Amino acid sequence: MSLGPVMMDLVGTTLSPQERAQLCHPLVGGVILFSRNYESPAQLRALTAEIRALRNPPLIITVDHEGGRVQRFREGFTALPALARIGEIHALDRARGRKLAHAAGYVMAAELLAHGVDLSFAPVLDLGRGVSTVIGDRAFAEDPLVVTELARQYVLGMTQAGMTACGKHFPGHGGVMGDSHTELPVDDRPLSALKHADLVPFARLCPTVLAAVMPAHVLYPQVDAEPAGFSRVWLQEVLRKAQRFSGVIFSDDLSMAGAHGAGDLGERARKALAAGCDVVLACNDPQGLDGLLAALAGYANPLSQARMARLHGRPAWTADELAANPDYRASCELLRSSFSELP
Repeated sequence: MSLGPVMMDLVGTTLSPQERAQLCHPLVGGVILFSRNYESPAQLRALTAEIRALRNPPLIITVDHEGGRVQRFREGFTALPALARIGEIHALDRARGRKLAHAAGYVMAAELLAHGVDLSFAPVLDLGRGVSTVIGDRAFAEDPLVVTELARQYVLGMTQAGMTACGKHFPGHGGVMGDSHTELPVDDRPLSALKHADLVPFARLCPTVLAAVMPAHVLYPQVDAEPAGFSRVWLQEVLRKAQRFSGVIFSDDLSMAGAHGAGDLGERARKALAAGCDVVLACNDPQGLDGLLAALAGYANPLSQARMARLHGRPAWTADELAANPDYRASCELLRSSFSELP
């Protein structure tokens, strides 16, 4: 069974019979985990093993695990710094900042892979302009060249551990105050201004090191009348053609308020896929999932399926083996010694 275009979430720490059936639906291609799905390292390994055993090829298992305030698994996992903390050290000591970015990506990816998670939606490539509260310290820096430099090191760390990377939130969420979880933010800058700022990290990393990209639920009216995640201009003309991106395009969560203008959940999914998304995320709406799957009946995109297959993680170690790995131990110690606020 091939991987479908829908990524769903789960209610708790174990699978319900309904969730097992939904995960086996041919239009489902993956699952995203949240803090509510985590109890302990052993529980997480059991959950991911059960999900993986349901299908062949296995479903893609994902999570938002950036560090700082966006780290879904806490107890039993290394506390990771917010990316802005790495940027602050980089401003004082460029070489140390690069090492810390690499270490953070490596530790994050190695720990997740050892627990059965294929992909973290990271790194954030937004610019830390001090405008967006939802981005805030999730961004490395304001300077797009610094963001590019540190994100490249972060991705190299992920790659060393065996995980691909997903850059977000294309073409940049850092220039608007609104939170797309609760409203549709509007960025009135023209494409020319975005090309010299927010788009720079994507332009430099998309053709080379990113396997996936997630667009923002943000409207850029001087570029297109549709928000980026529903826009053929942004996804086809800019991302695919101008930036030569050939990886997976994930929609951001379709249940977010920034996506509601596209219709009901099924209509949002159809519009996102028609615009160029390969995979749509449907989270925090378990009652709406069956309707979404019905709305996509008969949908198939072989190219998207081939892109998805490249996202399976390649874990090099089990959890026990990782704890004894000298590179991992050294990276953890570098992070702990550099950030006094980390436990």
